Amino acid sequence: MSRFDKQTLLLTPHDHGQCIEDALERADELCKKSGVKLTELRRQVLELVWQSHKPLGAYDILALLSDQSGKKAAPPTVYRALDFLQEQGLVHRISSLNAFIGCPMPEHQHRSYFLICRNCAIAMEINSNTLAKELNLFAQQAGFTVENETVEVVGLCPNCQEEQSNVPD
Repeated sequence: MSRFDKQTLLLTPHDHGQCIEDALERADELCKKSGVKLTELRRQVLELVWQSHKPLGAYDILALLSDQSGKKAAPPTVYRALDFLQEQGLVHRISSLNAFIGCPMPEHQHRSYFLICRNCAIAMEINSNTLAKELNLFAQQAGFTVENETVEVVGLCPNCQEEQSNVPD
């Protein structure tokens, strides 16, 4: 499996099993610290979200849960689990895709900005204090009160760019 290297924005090899395990351990620690319960279902949903670096829709998660358990899961159950995970900062919702992705920095309050590949659907969260300050400045100058902020940049990741340049004419 691969993941984005934050410095180069390249998809780089990594132990994705370890990536998932780390995310689940952080979730356990954060939930204990916050005094909230990471139920088995919430944990399963979080694990499914972390299965790849591609955002997953609620109905994709629902289907995967049903496949895993052999039982049909109810949509409200998945939505409640996703709401909980969002409230705890463990996942982010990517509005343009109506999908969810795991947060690599749940222990820190932050604004999330995403680079989304239109070809392979990989999404990478970036954290930029400069971008946050600029957006706040523009909003303030316009007399605008920001209540929610989502920045999603769609394009081609370096791997897909390379693949396209290697396609014979």
